[in-house]
Amino acid sequence: MERRTKIIRYVVALAVALASLLGTWLGVPAAAKDEPRAAGPQVFTGWGFDTCVTPSLSSMKAWDSSPYRAVGVYVGGRGRACKEQPDLTPEWVRTVTASDWKVLPIYVGSQAPCVHGEHKKHVPITGDPEAAGSDEGTDAVSSAAALGMKKNSAIYLDMEAYDVADGACADTTLTFVRAWSDEVRRQGYLPGFYSSADSGIRHMESARLSGVKGLPDVMWFARWKVAPSVDDEPSLGSTAWQPHRRIHQYAGNVTEEYGGVEITIDRNMVDAPVAVVDSSDSADRNAVVDSDTSADRNAVFDPGAPAGGSQSTERSAPADGKKPAGATSAPRNAATGAGAPVG
Repeated sequence: MERRTKIIRYVVALAVALASLLGTWLGVPAAAKDEPRAAGPQVFTGWGFDTCVTPSLSSMKAWDSSPYRAVGVYVGGRGRACKEQPDLTPEWVRTVTASDWKVLPIYVGSQAPCVHGEHKKHVPITGDPEAAGSDEGTDAVSSAAALGMKKNSAIYLDMEAYDVADGACADTTLTFVRAWSDEVRRQGYLPGFYSSADSGIRHMESARLSGVKGLPDVMWFARWKVAPSVDDEPSLGSTAWQPHRRIHQYAGNVTEEYGGVEITIDRNMVDAPVAVVDSSDSADRNAVVDSDTSADRNAVFDPGAPAGGSQSTERSAPADGKKPAGATSAPRNAATGAGAPVG
C-alpha cells in the first residue's frame, strides 16, 4: 500500500508539472505561476519612465543621476503617435543597456473600435481581428528584433482606454489581443499589455476569470493620482499576473530635470520583464535585476508623493523637483518629448 501511495503521488506530481509546462506553452497568464526568469526573460524591479520620443544618448547620460533605471520606448505600430524616432537605433539600445538602463519596448498597434481617445480613432481594428492581431504581432517582433532586442524580450502592446461595456467592441479587442499575444509568444518573445486599469486591464482580468486562454503574460496598468504599487491594483486579483509580471504607471505628463536635461514623462513602478539585449558590458548584470539593485539609488532621493496622491509607505517614489544629494541645476537643455499615453 505504501509503495502504491508513493507511485500515485509521483504520477500526480508529474501531471502537475506537465500541466504547468503546457500552460506556459499555451499562454496561460500567470496566477502564482513560476516567475518569468525561470523561462529566460530578464526582470527589472525599480523605477522607470516612458516618453513619446526616445531621448538622445546625451539626455540618457544626463539622466544617470535620476532614480530611474528603466525607460519605455515606442518601437512601432500603426497607432504610434511619435512616428519619427531619430535616436531609437540598435546602437542606442546597446549603449543605454551597457550603461545599466533597462528597456521596455512598447508597440502601439490598432486600437479598439470603441477607443475613447480621439487621437486613436483613426487606427481601429478592422477586418478579421484574429488575422490583424497575428499580423501586428509579427510586426512587433520584427520591430523589436531590428533594434537588437533578442528572444525572451518583453514587448508591450499599448491599447488605450476603450468602452468595455460595448460587447461587440470588447470581443473584437480581446480576439485581437489574444492573437497578437499568441504570435509574439510563438516567435519567442514575451507579450505584455498596457492599458487603463479601469478599461483594458479590467477586461483582461475578467477574461482570465472566465477561463480565457492566450492572454498577455504581463500587465502594465495606468492608474494615476494614487500611491505607486504593483500589488494593490483593484482591477487585478491578488495572485493574477504574479510574480514579476506587473508595471504601475502612477503619474503622467510630468516634467522632470536631471543633469540639466528636461523631459516630459510618465512615471512607472516596474516589476516585470524587459528587453534582452546583447551587451558585453552588462551581460552578467542582466541575469537578475531586482529591487536591491536600485535601493541605494532611491535612498538618496527625498521621498516624495506621486502627483496628486499620497506618499508610498513601501518605496520612495520620484517626485517633481526632487534631485539626488549633490545634484546641481545646470542650464536646461530641452529634450522634451510629448508625454504618453499618446504614444
